Amino acid sequence: MLDFITRPLTEIFGPLGPLMAVGLLGVLLIVLTLPVMLHKQRDRFSELKAEAKTGKGPDKLRRAGGKGDKLEKYAHFLEPQKAEELSAIRLKLMRAGYPEKGAVRLFHAAKMVLGIAGLVLGGLYGLVQSASAEVSTQSMMMYVLAPGAIGYYLPQYWIGKRVESRTNEIIQGFPDALDMMLVCVEAGQSLDQSIIRVARESRAGYPALADEFDMVANEVKAGKERVTVLKDMADRVGVPDVASFVTTLVQSATFGTSIAEALRVYSSDMRDKRVMRAEEKANMLPTKLTLGTMLFTVPPLMVILIGPSVYGIATMLSQMSGF
Repeated sequence: MLDFITRPLTEIFGPLGPLMAVGLLGVLLIVLTLPVMLHKQRDRFSELKAEAKTGKGPDKLRRAGGKGDKLEKYAHFLEPQKAEELSAIRLKLMRAGYPEKGAVRLFHAAKMVLGIAGLVLGGLYGLVQSASAEVSTQSMMMYVLAPGAIGYYLPQYWIGKRVESRTNEIIQGFPDALDMMLVCVEAGQSLDQSIIRVARESRAGYPALADEFDMVANEVKAGKERVTVLKDMADRVGVPDVASFVTTLVQSATFGTSIAEALRVYSSDMRDKRVMRAEEKANMLPTKLTLGTMLFTVPPLMVILIGPSVYGIATMLSQMSGF
């Protein structure tokens, strides 16, 4: 009976046909068992949410659910179980510009979906290649595993690039934001009004920094303590300049000193730091150009200088060997 099953597979897909059939069967079984494994017993809160969405519950429970809310029933599977890991990935996503509640679930769901899609596409490509020519086991494993690994780590790479981009944007725009905040405070506005004005004016050039200031203003309006809000912004951004700025404001509020004077001194330091960063990049440029100069300038120069001599010596040696 096994020969009856394996013989057609071997004739169609080659020697690895039975192994491919077993692999595809395993993937199919995993896909079929996932809904059963992810099934979660509904509690009373879930019933209340369902009633609110259908209009049978109280109006105060009605709210618009995002994409992360649709994955809430899979939260025990898509979110880390340890609180430290969950807070770390949530902080990283917030620094990347995704402060939504369901961002962690969406991130892990994207990794899983892209990984499985990569495995399926790699398996199909391997089947097509094995149908036209004989494919070794190592090549088949590379065809299947490489797209899956790329799809699995692609969201993580995207988040890392987003964090780097937003951090650089905040570092570049922070001195200008401090100067504008200083002007607003000296003009008679309060610190909260200055933050709102800076967020509105800096959105065209530095949207990431504007989002952070908007979040600070909204949290203060909601009744959260200003010191706590500023410290949360420093932890959320992860930039040392912002952390020093928050420390300066907290100390100014604690000791009762002038906020305008503190902003004036700190904004001057930020401008000096920006000039120092520009000078540092300019001083690093000759060192970075050294390798390119050695690779693309020295070899042609050596050919131009030594080439005629080498050609003359080779010609002379050939003539001497002729004699």
